[in-house]
Amino acid sequence: MPFSSRVEIVRAASSGKVISFPTDTVPALAVSPAYSPAIFHLKQRQPDKPLILMAASESDIRAYVTGTGEEWQIWREIMEKYWPGQLTLVLPASEKVPRAMNPLDPTTIGVRIPDSSIAREILAETGALATTSANRSGESPLLTATDIERTFPGVYVLESGNWNANSSGQPSTVARWNGNGWDILRQGKIIL
Repeated sequence: MPFSSRVEIVRAASSGKVISFPTDTVPALAVSPAYSPAIFHLKQRQPDKPLILMAASESDIRAYVTGTGEEWQIWREIMEKYWPGQLTLVLPASEKVPRAMNPLDPTTIGVRIPDSSIAREILAETGALATTSANRSGESPLLTATDIERTFPGVYVLESGNWNANSSGQPSTVARWNGNGWDILRQGKIIL
């Protein structure tokens, strides 16, 4: 499939197709949350590796997360400090999160706002998307549009450009809320 314009990417995501675009960490594979199984199938990914909900703003994430007013105050402090950025927060999932995004623990969902203007522009038009790194499970992340298109020929890949301009090439830090504080599940660039 030839590379796609931003308009085509948004249209494809809106119709349940898997898309790919650059982020501030590594390029993403993304799909509307209701179509999450498509990414597991494409990547040959095991169900013990949940997808991350990526969005353009906190308000887009809010419907997918549930917590007390006090918890939201704590979470918002972290969000305001590190977002947009390379931090994924694993929070209690609302009923809006499809079980397929986190098959083994549907009570939680990882959420993130990337520090990439092109990613946020796409997400502002599509709404929150289920995402993961663009690679087959167990392999290194693919870093160019050409490599992604070659590996996943059915995916709508954003037209080639300088994909690595703002990319760290390193996955995000993942921190899970345990009810009292944060457990670091994966250490990335951001240190809590």
